[in-house]
Amino acid sequence: MRRVRIGFLLPHYSQKSRSFMPDVVRILAESGAVVDVIHPPVGMLDVSRVRVEHDIYVLRHTSGLSLSLAGVLHELGAVIVNPYPVSAALRDKIIASRILQAAGVRTPDTYVVSHPYQLLPLLDSGSLVIKPYQGAGGHHVRIIRTAAELADVNCGREPVFAQRYHPNDGRDRKIYGIGGRLFGVKKIFPRRTEEEKHGEPFTLTPELCELAANCGSAFGIDLYGVDIIESEGTPYVVDMCSIPGFKGVPDAPQLLAQYFYAAAERAARGEPLSPMAPWAVANRAVL
Repeated sequence: MRRVRIGFLLPHYSQKSRSFMPDVVRILAESGAVVDVIHPPVGMLDVSRVRVEHDIYVLRHTSGLSLSLAGVLHELGAVIVNPYPVSAALRDKIIASRILQAAGVRTPDTYVVSHPYQLLPLLDSGSLVIKPYQGAGGHHVRIIRTAAELADVNCGREPVFAQRYHPNDGRDRKIYGIGGRLFGVKKIFPRRTEEEKHGEPFTLTPELCELAANCGSAFGIDLYGVDIIESEGTPYVVDMCSIPGFKGVPDAPQLLAQYFYAAAERAARGEPLSPMAPWAVANRAVL
């Protein structure tokens, strides 16, 4: 019987890493899969020699060389978790926000300008949150309440991405989707310790389940993370990630390994990675 082949595109790879991915790689190998870490590469990479040699590729980090390699593999016909166009769209908060809004997902009012001072009139209606439009992990997120704070914002030549600020009723809600199963974890922000990164599991309400499921449907994927804040009892989606760290999800390494193994088997049979994939194709024109 042919063994499934899985290639990983990781931001870094070390057995000492606190990421779940080394454990996922180990579990997959123990399950009989052929597993290779494609990125980071060992030594020099000859781009002309890049070939599709695996049933699926896992794109863990949507920036830098890993994203570029995923784009190359996509053009060569590779099956990627999550698909390269989806991962690239989720990397860009401007694109991701509009796709979510088009799908009816509640997000804060969202704005993009070339220069921070152009946001000044919006402060008359309340505070704003400014964050890198291609950022991740909550880095360089700022709450802007005054004209002086806005004047201190410097995004260089990058677009200035802003959302209306809604005070959080408590800790951030992280919702993780793995193959149709949803997991809720409460976390403080910013997170400094490993314990804070794992957070505290909580029971999802039907409303939050529907909200998170709609996010996955908007992109045609069933492996993702959604950041939600609740303000005055109303939930808002403030960010979405293609393949997050899944910290705080019980048995996450085992669940992820099972997901990737099943995805590789489907890909080997020529089947879609996700049953939601046809939805994404059918609705691409309206996004």
